[in-house]
Amino acid sequence: MTPPTLTSPRPKLRRRGRVVLSAALAAALGITVASVTSTASAADLPLSQGKPATASSVESTAFPASNAVDGNTGTRWSSTFADPQWLQVDLGSTQTISQVVLNWEAAYASAFTIQTSADGTSWTNISPVTAGQAGVQTLNVSGSGRYVRMSGTTRATPYGYSLWEFQVFGTTTTPTIPTSDTPDFGANVRIFEPGTAAATIQSAVDSAFNAQLRSPTAQFGTQRHVFLFKPGTYGRVWANVGFYTTVAGLGLNPDDVTINGAVNVDSGWNYGDEKNATQNFWRSMENLSIVPEGGTNRWAVSQAAPMRRVHIKGNLTLAPSNQDNGQGYSSGGYLADSVVDGVVSSGSQQQWYTRDSRISRWDGGVWNMVYSGVQGAPANAFPNPPHTTLATTPVTREKPYLYVDSAGLYRVFVPALRRNSAGATWPNAAGTSIPMREFYVAKPGDTAARINQALAQGLNLFFTPGTYTLNDTIRVTRANTVVTGIGFPTLIPSGGVEALNIADVDGVKVSGLTFDAGTTNSPTLMSVGRSGVHTDHAANPISLQDVFFRIGSSVQGKATTTLAVHSDDTIIDHIWAWRADHGGAPTGWAVNTGDTGLLVNGDDVLATGLFVEHYQKYEVIWNGNRGKTIFFQNEKPYDVPNQAAWIGPRGNGYAAYKVADAVTDHQLWGGGSYCYFNVNPAVRVDRAFEVPNRSGVQLRSVLTVSLGDVGTIANVVNDTGGAVPNPAGNTTPRNVVAYP
Repeated sequence: MTPPTLTSPRPKLRRRGRVVLSAALAAALGITVASVTSTASAADLPLSQGKPATASSVESTAFPASNAVDGNTGTRWSSTFADPQWLQVDLGSTQTISQVVLNWEAAYASAFTIQTSADGTSWTNISPVTAGQAGVQTLNVSGSGRYVRMSGTTRATPYGYSLWEFQVFGTTTTPTIPTSDTPDFGANVRIFEPGTAAATIQSAVDSAFNAQLRSPTAQFGTQRHVFLFKPGTYGRVWANVGFYTTVAGLGLNPDDVTINGAVNVDSGWNYGDEKNATQNFWRSMENLSIVPEGGTNRWAVSQAAPMRRVHIKGNLTLAPSNQDNGQGYSSGGYLADSVVDGVVSSGSQQQWYTRDSRISRWDGGVWNMVYSGVQGAPANAFPNPPHTTLATTPVTREKPYLYVDSAGLYRVFVPALRRNSAGATWPNAAGTSIPMREFYVAKPGDTAARINQALAQGLNLFFTPGTYTLNDTIRVTRANTVVTGIGFPTLIPSGGVEALNIADVDGVKVSGLTFDAGTTNSPTLMSVGRSGVHTDHAANPISLQDVFFRIGSSVQGKATTTLAVHSDDTIIDHIWAWRADHGGAPTGWAVNTGDTGLLVNGDDVLATGLFVEHYQKYEVIWNGNRGKTIFFQNEKPYDVPNQAAWIGPRGNGYAAYKVADAVTDHQLWGGGSYCYFNVNPAVRVDRAFEVPNRSGVQLRSVLTVSLGDVGTIANVVNDTGGAVPNPAGNTTPRNVVAYP
């Protein structure tokens, strides 16, 4: 497989003189000069936006045909420098066309026609030969077809044909998808009220958990459970939380829902790993308060198990109940926008990230405990104790969440952007409330075509729990679209397609989704923006939250790169990209293949809570400038068969975290990389972090560990830090406080 590129140059927009065709010359040539206007009036959203586009040629990969239908006037299609050329869009079905709007760059057509086709082969002109002009050009036309094409015969400049946008308007023949403020969330969602008998609630949560108890299939099963609590106070509920289970309140604020008892995660229940909590994945708790029975709530989780917007009216422990018996390890974790009135005890947690919260005190720390914007956090002291503390978080936007209003109608609250933030956002959080009628509530069995139809209708997306098989890409092209899910809805691409594509537009918010690679290799599972395009989104960035990726699970998946972030200023807030070391289907070096977990080409991208594990080449590649990561956790691939199979560009193996040589400004706080080469303990990797030696590239509080002293990491950063296994003792880390 070809590794992702380590460079991402900006496209250079050529300065071109305008060439204006006179009316007299146009008339002599039999060419119509169309009017130039600034807006289209036929519809608010083009039929063409986000639809598949192709072209006769492209000037380079930075200017694909898709740029002309992405709704972004900062990206463009550009052809090679020759005549004739064409650009066409597939509307998906036959539509009645009334208007075409072309936004030409300085390289435009001096003669072109608009054509339609039912099959993409036989074409009918629906405009006369027309002369273009640089800028926005509106053509009123009459025709129908599935395919619409701009067919250019003569260029106005020595360059090619270049369109910022090609917009097709008309009347869609597809019926409007109905929506509701009181939607059906499906059979996997249970909604409780304060008047619901405690025994009924207890029976429901027990039934969900007990079906998974020591089950050999539960970890990669199809079961999904969401338990939602309407505002009010609930008597004793002890909710053991298993795989793919969410417990959440439906209030506008966490204190609107109070549970007396526990929302509990412990060891001793997971088949094959009963003595540990290191596989307590894929579960969540959010937007409620707990009065813990006995004074302490236990949340002994590992990766992909977020706790958000929670008020613990007592103590919180993050370790399993058997941690003091020479076992009971845990490997989390993530806590944000929460308040803990008492003490947080991390116990056997190997690493943990806490963001923008308030606590009374934090006790404990193993290797890598990181805090940003946490009131009450311990002082920065890495490595002894291993606390890395930042007073604030540079940029945050909390995850959107579902709630019910006083009229019993469902809404989604989207918290506002904060800068240099600290502490929880609630109560009285700033943000926007969106009624559910502005969402398409997706359910298992929905096709990509149906979901894209909802997006084309201008709706947001709300995924309910279950599995979604996609034979085409879900394309989000409208600025400020909210794409969210509850209960770990899982998207599986088929035929090697990309599952989700976000256009380079402002303010898209993606949260609460899980991606499983399909059996046919996908070049990417999800991408944000366009490669090589840099648009300033600082005022309204794209954000990704609680988004999880798996290569290998219940299927033997394959993907070259799981997440590619091209858009500038993107916020990546808690992801776990995981190439499976075990699964419901067999895993192996040549079975569930994956090169890279995260590729960042955008500038000014911020990652808060970045978990990336077991990929076969560079696991994180960061090409953009001024990037920042607060907390990074990694394990190298377990299953390297031998050293010859794992030689990178700079020696043995591949670093976990690669900052490209051209980058001049990058910062990382709190990063750990571990190895466990159990297939062949003789395998080694020369370094865990590979960065250019520049003063602007700074790493703080980074470490390596050889788990059980199985396999070797020769250095922490570049050629600095020393090797693990460490002669000081089994699993003893090597620490680098600051580099350079």
